[in-house]
Parts: sequence; C-alpha cells; structure tokens
Amino acid sequence: MRANPPPLSSSATRAAGFTLVEIMIVVIIIGVLAALAIPALAKIRQKSQNARFVSDVRTFVQAFETYSMQNGAWPPNAGTGVVPTGMSSADFNRSAWSTPKNSVGGRWNWDRNVNVTAGISTTNVTSDDTQMTEIDRMIDDGDLTTGHFQKFSGRFTYILEP
Repeated sequence: MRANPPPLSSSATRAAGFTLVEIMIVVIIIGVLAALAIPALAKIRQKSQNARFVSDVRTFVQAFETYSMQNGAWPPNAGTGVVPTGMSSADFNRSAWSTPKNSVGGRWNWDRNVNVTAGISTTNVTSDDTQMTEIDRMIDDGDLTTGHFQKFSGRFTYILEP
C-alpha cells in the first residue's frame, strides 16, 4: 500500500519568478544609478563642448592673424556664418565656420564693428553665461567683461584688435 505524500506547502506550489517587491527594488536601484550617472554625463558633454569651442577659436585666431600678416590688414566684415573674403581654404576651416550651430549652439561671425576693430564672435548662443564664463577661463581671464573674450549685447567675441 502506498503512503500518502506529504501535503504540499505554499512555497512549493509557488510559481517560479520575481515578486513585486523584488522588481521594485531593482527598479529603484536602476533609478538611483541613473540619477548619479546623468549629471556626470552632462558635465562630460559640456566639457567636450567647451574644448571644441576653444579649439575652434584658436584655429580661427591663427587663420585671421596669418591673413593680417600676409595682407597688412584684417579681412572685410562678413555676415554671420559667411566666410570673410580672402580667407583661403588652406588656412581656414570653412565647414566649421559655416556650420549652422557651433559647439555652444551659436554661429560664427567675423566682426569689424563698433565694439572691436577685429574679432571672432559667436551669435545666438544657446549655452548659458556660466558655461561661457568657463570657456573664458580656458582661453582668457574668466571674466566676460574684460580681456580678449567678452560678451557684447548677447554675442561673445574673441577680440583680436580692440
């Protein structure tokens, strides 16, 4: 005669899988990790934008100074995103100058106006003044009202000749 098997306990009949509490804990852990990672990634992105902007400014400064030395004067004023007359492709990165948005969201402009005799500006910048001040620290004095890199009426200008 067969013995009756022991009654099944509730844990033995439970289906394999995760409980709602276990899933919630995993979701919370992933959320905490994301909350820690997103600001760090944003900071890295901003540093990359700043480095690209500074590199572009330095490249353009060198090209305009070379033009000035070879021609005895600065190129004529040009509109936003327009490559100034006389800037050769060998000395000048035309695609970077003409792009609709540079690394800080603005457009390049060669300035010869009331504020400066010669300067490289970026207009319609989408970055805030805090980021632009950080850029100023990288290439100048960290003050947007003094030095070579200044803010004039919403545009940021690297001054080659005051």
